[in-house]
Amino acid sequence: MKFSLRLNNDHPVKDYVAWAQLAESVGFDQFWVSDDLFFRSAPVILTAVALATQRIEIGTCILNPYTINPAEIAMFAATLDEVSGGRFNLGLSSGADDFLGWLGITAEKPRTAVIETVRVVNRLLSGKRAPQQGQFLQWTDEAYLRFEPRRRVPIYIGAMSPRMLEAVGEVADGGLPLLFPPEHYENVMPSIQAGAARAGRNVDDLDIAACIWCSVSDDKAAAEDALREKIAYYGHAMSAMILAQLGLTHTDFDAIQQAVMVENDLEKAKALVRPQMLQIGIVGTTRDLIDRLEKLAGLGVRHISFGPPLGPDVAEAITAIGQDVIPHFRT
Repeated sequence: MKFSLRLNNDHPVKDYVAWAQLAESVGFDQFWVSDDLFFRSAPVILTAVALATQRIEIGTCILNPYTINPAEIAMFAATLDEVSGGRFNLGLSSGADDFLGWLGITAEKPRTAVIETVRVVNRLLSGKRAPQQGQFLQWTDEAYLRFEPRRRVPIYIGAMSPRMLEAVGEVADGGLPLLFPPEHYENVMPSIQAGAARAGRNVDDLDIAACIWCSVSDDKAAAEDALREKIAYYGHAMSAMILAQLGLTHTDFDAIQQAVMVENDLEKAKALVRPQMLQIGIVGTTRDLIDRLEKLAGLGVRHISFGPPLGPDVAEAITAIGQDVIPHFRT
């Protein structure tokens, strides 16, 4: 079993360095940082993390080809892999429509954009030229890296919809499917398997991270409050398929989105998060976490990725998961 952490890019850089060092010491395999708009830059954060750690793999979750040109994505990937000594994983996808809308960007043909990006980035990181006359990218034969990359960096696709999940199986080295609730894994894998079968690939060769949200603490009220904040900010951007697992629709998040995005009133937004919405993640002690994750393990999951908020105290949550949860599933 493999274990990873995912964090949003909304903390001071020094915190990520401390958390990554802690995660490395308690047995985590990977450390992912998001690149959400108008927060801190994930490539910069991960550079600091790479220089402060020795073993743990690092990754972006996610970059998108609409706000960052795929040429620059390849540059980031090759450079971070060099800085980290071959420990970088590139997580990418199409980005959230609502957030791209802030910039007046419409994500047209998102699946096509992601697949074409994966293909050109793979060629560039293999030291090859990457001419492309596609629906999203039109590159000439002059598209190539002017330095030798260390290796072809593994590419993970972030996915929520069936079509993007199929793309994981078709072209990626791994997947970052969001599982809200965690048991959603049963609905995710058939799409990944269908994409792999269509491309003549074996899904067992892919690293599929079961991506959950959790908030771990002995103080349940504090743990719930931390999760409410993440749901208030990101809940409206989740796919209809994910919300349907919980009996929710995007309309249920309209008032919350108004409070957090327009009124900039996070406390009001958190107060509007209903108990039903808290089922998006896992709240409670490490024993509660283990009980829910046993179901995932029973479904054949080989990689569990713990996502934000992790807990009201991130360091305490990392330590608790490392001491209680990781040993439980590794033994």
